[in-house]
Amino acid sequence: MGPVLAGVLQMLALIGALALAYVPLGTYMAKVYSTGKHWRIEKWIYKGIGANPDTEMRWPAYLRGVLAFSAVSVVFLYLLQRLQGVLPLSLGFKAIDPDQAFNTAVSFVTNTNWQSYYGEQAMGHVVQTAGLAVQNFVSAAVGMAVAVALVRGFARSRTGELGNFWSDMVRGVTRVLLPGAFVAALVLVACGVIQNFSGIHEVGQFMGGAQQWNGGAVASQEAVKELGTNGGGYFNANSAHPFENPTPFTNLFEIFLLLVIPFSLTRTFGVMVGSVRQGYAILATMATIWVGFVALMMWTEFAHHGPALQIAGGAMEGKEVRFGVGSSSIFAVSTTLTSTGAVDSFHSSFTGLGGGITMLGMMLGEIAPGGTGSGLYGMLVMAIIAVFIAGLMVGRTPEYLGKKIGTREIKLAACYILITPALVLVFTAAAMALPTPANSMTNSGAHGFSEILYAYTSAANNNGSAFAGLNADTQWFNTTLGLAMVLGRFLPMVFVLALAGSLAGQRPVPETAGTLRTEKPLFTGLLVGAILIITGLTYFPALALGPLAEGLAS
Repeated sequence: MGPVLAGVLQMLALIGALALAYVPLGTYMAKVYSTGKHWRIEKWIYKGIGANPDTEMRWPAYLRGVLAFSAVSVVFLYLLQRLQGVLPLSLGFKAIDPDQAFNTAVSFVTNTNWQSYYGEQAMGHVVQTAGLAVQNFVSAAVGMAVAVALVRGFARSRTGELGNFWSDMVRGVTRVLLPGAFVAALVLVACGVIQNFSGIHEVGQFMGGAQQWNGGAVASQEAVKELGTNGGGYFNANSAHPFENPTPFTNLFEIFLLLVIPFSLTRTFGVMVGSVRQGYAILATMATIWVGFVALMMWTEFAHHGPALQIAGGAMEGKEVRFGVGSSSIFAVSTTLTSTGAVDSFHSSFTGLGGGITMLGMMLGEIAPGGTGSGLYGMLVMAIIAVFIAGLMVGRTPEYLGKKIGTREIKLAACYILITPALVLVFTAAAMALPTPANSMTNSGAHGFSEILYAYTSAANNNGSAFAGLNADTQWFNTTLGLAMVLGRFLPMVFVLALAGSLAGQRPVPETAGTLRTEKPLFTGLLVGAILIITGLTYFPALALGPLAEGLAS
């Protein structure tokens, strides 16, 4: 079997598995966020944090819950890292430096999971499990809660109430992420991923010196790392490390985990708004972009330019020989079109155009299918933009799901789509203009610029993957990337929740002969076109200076 055919068959197997999970998981999540019953353990949690889960919240109160919980999480995780030296099971590692502790705390709380450190050489078991792994659950649940609040904005009318943040967040953890991660961890352990609390030990000689490894609760963290589209690896090599991802099967299984909730949330959306066909339209948009990007990535990486690539069967530099070009291409596209950031190969070693595809996936806003929650609300904002464009074309007031898209709604949607590009381009320009940040680049020219552009694209879009080749463990990058992560996570949430409140307060608009049918393939095509054109107009100059220049020159 040739490598191209193997890659295509893996993609088809993945699509089949996602299709089997789509209806049951999506319908189950709709029930989770719609029921009024609380589990006993959930009642204990509400009592412990002093929250009333039955109190309906308007969007400012919902936002205050998101921000308050996230702020406390940042402080807790920061202090945990700063006190690591006196904690048990620290493996002898010292306290994390202040700028790096800030960067890491912000990274995991914002579901970015950017890592400017070597996991196996910096973090002990307590920080890894009680700090980083916990945030893998709750940060993902926060994104899902915000997405559900926006869905309620479409589903409800003549009320500004969007549900209860504490109830939505807790249910996301206890009823979706914890059970899913438990089952996934069992599968990973059965396939060879390690799960222990062993200390540092020598495993042999390597290039004249002793090679040392430390263990850890890797399988449980790996499971939620993918399922919650987090991406932070227990080891520096991330999902290229055999302790995290030992076989081609686990590689495909991890890709399935990082895609299954974002895709299935479109079913949840359809069920909650009372029209599963609307969910299918959003699913078709996401799937079209994802399949197109995977096909394009495989083409660029399998293209044989020169005898070395011909012998290897593709661009193998920086890729695991266990997985090959096809599987690595699927992983790279999936991790950058979601907010996962996990890697099983190093994107800096991709071809120039291949590296550009990973960047473009994040620049789209990670909406195909996007992160747990963030992908759905990002795609719904783009749907509002698309119906507004369609309304301008035919000269009528745009409507979506029975709600008028007026001045207030389109302003909030416009602010949402502008904030992330502004962060990426401003911070990238500052880093290139100042002398010190440029010293962190391993490469010069177009590839060096791509390293900087990728870092801020990854941070502001809460992805967390790294292009490699950039020394980001400096005060400049730890601070500015941390700021990009905070602003890129919470400012869009402000606009999403304000939009949800505005929509929920409207009375429904009756459907007429002139209403745009947003469940039809025509709208799916319009939405795909709007996404690609808006992104292209925003980022094309920056892409032309980096990956496009490198790809066309090679």
